[in-house]
Amino acid sequence: MDREDLKFNLKKMIIDECEKEDIAPEDIADDVELFSDKSGLELDSLDALQISMGLQNKFSIRLGDSKDFRRVVTTINHLADYIDKQNE
Repeated sequence: MDREDLKFNLKKMIIDECEKEDIAPEDIADDVELFSDKSGLELDSLDALQISMGLQNKFSIRLGDSKDFRRVVTTINHLADYIDKQNE
C-alpha cells in the first residue's frame, strides 16, 4: 500500500471506529494532533480505545498500553510512519 493510501485508510478507520460520520477523510490534516481541538474530531478516551482496536483489527498493530498509544497516535503522518516501520 502506498503512503497516501495508508493515510487515507487511517483517516477512514478513525472516522468509522469513532462514528464521526460528519467528517470526511479529506477534512483531517496529516500533520495536526488528532487529540487536539485543531483536528476538529473532538476525540476522547473512548475514541482512543476504538482507534486502538481499529489499528489492531485493520493494520495488525498492537499498542501495549496508553503510553505507547500516546507516543504513536499523534498525527496521521506519525501513525503512518509507525505502521511503515512495523511492516519493514
